[in-house]
Amino acid sequence: MFPTTIESINQAFEEIKSFDVDSWEGDFRVNARRAMKDLIEFQLHSRVDSYLHDLQRQGIADRRNGYYVRHLLTELGDLELQVPRTRRFSPAKILKELGRRIHSVERLILLAFALGLSTRKVGCALFSILGERVSATTVSRISKRLEASVQAYHQRDLSDPYEILILDGIVLKRKTGLGAQKRTVLVALGIRPDGRKEIIDFHQESSESQFAWENFLHHLYARGLKGSNLKLIITDGGKGLKAALPFVYPHIPVQRCWAHKVRNILDSVRRKHQQDVKRALHRISHARTLPLAYRAARHFAARWGSLYPKALKSLQEDLPELLTFHRVPPHHKPSALRTTNAIERRFREVRRRTRPMGTFSDHTSIDRIMFSIFNYENSKNGITPFLLTQKN
Repeated sequence: MFPTTIESINQAFEEIKSFDVDSWEGDFRVNARRAMKDLIEFQLHSRVDSYLHDLQRQGIADRRNGYYVRHLLTELGDLELQVPRTRRFSPAKILKELGRRIHSVERLILLAFALGLSTRKVGCALFSILGERVSATTVSRISKRLEASVQAYHQRDLSDPYEILILDGIVLKRKTGLGAQKRTVLVALGIRPDGRKEIIDFHQESSESQFAWENFLHHLYARGLKGSNLKLIITDGGKGLKAALPFVYPHIPVQRCWAHKVRNILDSVRRKHQQDVKRALHRISHARTLPLAYRAARHFAARWGSLYPKALKSLQEDLPELLTFHRVPPHHKPSALRTTNAIERRFREVRRRTRPMGTFSDHTSIDRIMFSIFNYENSKNGITPFLLTQKN
């Protein structure tokens, strides 16, 4: 479950600092708090069991005598704990000991969630913090509690305020029995009327095929993303996505990404002409009006068409979709509408953060780290995802 090149708990602690997990609220904190409660109550029961076992070996009689309630205030919230006791003994001393170490335990639980720590690594880290062994069953229960947050994120109802939808995919590597396997993560980013950008959801697939995109888009639609306010969908021009869109959002205009198109065109242009061709394309993409854009396109054809017919064909066959953004209400900046750059910036952040982790070992570890990164990126844009707005 753990990315292969993170080799120590300390290294993982350093990595998680950048996710700003202290600001997370809602269902995630509920699940983390439940996991913390499970862990502490397990330790309390273990201490009582150990005490009774020692007495039994000494031939001294004692037995369990119910529970009493104690509250432990943590950064994850107030924990109401059922403290077991016997007729002669109460493990309340453990609560005082935990009070001094609770922050480290909390950070570890956040790590287990965000980075997909293996049961063994979590157990070893808890041993170093608590000074005693925690069973694999308890650690697994913590992990499952926290995985519920990611699953709830993928299943939550979606609101439909977005005017712009940007769709793209990123490829990560996952370990399998046959070696490293590429895994595509499809991502949807929405832009609200006020310009705020939000990663709406993501989904792992084997490729960016038409079937994969249809599956992802239908899932978004069924959860509430009907597109009733959508003015534009921006894509990189991939064939699978292009074929899938008419089946889910057939009436929404599509904008082709200029950045991808320029790169494709320059691939067929000799290096000595690339800067001139790039400037000519810039005059088309940044024209103030649609008529001026078409005029610049005619100038491009006259200047470069005979020299680079393949480049001209590539431009002309997609020109209407490259200029769709001119139809969008003017309160959106054209720079946000011409390209998929908004989502590409988030992909760069994913690559930066996952590079030291190497190859992911399973589906779950990819999901966790993507959720953590996208959640943080959303919070920087003033967006609080559904998960994080739920009452505790």
